[in-house]
Amino acid sequence: MTGIGGIFFKSEDPKALGAWYRDHLGLDVCEWGGALLRWGGPDSEAGVTVWSPFAHDTTYMQPGTASFMINYRVADLEALLAGLRSEGCNVVGGTE
Repeated sequence: MTGIGGIFFKSEDPKALGAWYRDHLGLDVCEWGGALLRWGGPDSEAGVTVWSPFAHDTTYMQPGTASFMINYRVADLEALLAGLRSEGCNVVGGTE
């Protein structure tokens, strides 16, 4: 794993929650409702972590049933998925 690619979570009112984070914590919430958290520096590779609230009834995280999802960044996704499959893991869905 090389970092966190995204933090996604369900909310009863994603727009209001995004506004709260913008107004009280200074998060730069974009028109689409989430924020891009840029990181890295002179001694590390630059990257972005997506922060995004979703509607409480979203199907985006299915087949999971949790109220949140964390996406991890990896150096070689295809190799990781091949390794997981070879170990008998059930890899669900495609990649983005």
